[in-house]
Amino acid sequence: MRILIKFTPNEEFLYDEINKHTIQGVIYSLLRNTKYELRHDIKKFKFFTFSDIFPVGDFKPNESKNLLISSPDPDFIGALRDNLGNNETLKFGIHTVEIDEYKIMNLRLRNRFVSGSPLVLYKDNRKNLYFSFRRDKNLEFFLRRLKENSIKKYNAFYSTNFVLEENIFDRIKLKKEVAVRIRKVNREFIIIGSVWELLEKFNIKNRKFYKFIMDCGLGEKNSLGFGFLNPIR
Repeated sequence: MRILIKFTPNEEFLYDEINKHTIQGVIYSLLRNTKYELRHDIKKFKFFTFSDIFPVGDFKPNESKNLLISSPDPDFIGALRDNLGNNETLKFGIHTVEIDEYKIMNLRLRNRFVSGSPLVLYKDNRKNLYFSFRRDKNLEFFLRRLKENSIKKYNAFYSTNFVLEENIFDRIKLKKEVAVRIRKVNREFIIIGSVWELLEKFNIKNRKFYKFIMDCGLGEKNSLGFGFLNPIR
C-alpha cells in the first residue's frame, strides 16, 4: 500500500536542497502522536520506503511536486493519512510547502517493476562498503544478496520461515549506477546505488512475497528512500 502526496512550494529553491534525510524527517513528523512515533528509534527493519520527489527539477511556486510513500503495513499508511488531514503545510527543512492533495493507493501486483529510487546493497556492512557494479562486476552476488535481504525482511514482518528456491527475478535491465550524496547535520557521505529499467519475474507463484517487496522496497536503507519500486503495466 502507498500514499501519494501532492504539494506546492511557497518559494523557489534548488531540487538538491531536499535530500533523503529531509524527506525522512517529514515522514517521521507525520507519525507523531501515533503508535509509530518511535519507529525512527528502532534498530531493525522499519518496513517503509519512499520515492524520489517528482517531477525532477527545481522547486518553484505554483508548480506541483509529488512524493510516494509505501509500506506493507496498511495501518502505517493510515497513520500518515490521518496526520496529513490535520495539516495544511509540510516543512522540508527550512522550506514550507502547501499540501494540495493526498490519496491512498493499493496497486495491483504485476510481474514487472521499475525502480523509483536507487537500489542499495552492502557488499560488506561491517566495513560500510556498498556493492558497486563498476567495481565488483558480480551479478550473481548482487542477485543472491538481494534475495537474502528480501526474504529476511519478509520473515521479520510476517514472523514466518518463508524460503524462495528460485531466482528473485528472471530478467533485469540496469539503467545506470549512481552515487547519492547524503547530508545529515554537518556530515556528508556517499551511498552507491543502482537504477533499474526492468526487474521481471516471469511467473509469480508467491504473490504475497512479491507484493511485500513492492510495498516495502528492495535492498537496504529502504527507510532512507532507497529501493522504491513501481509496477509496470
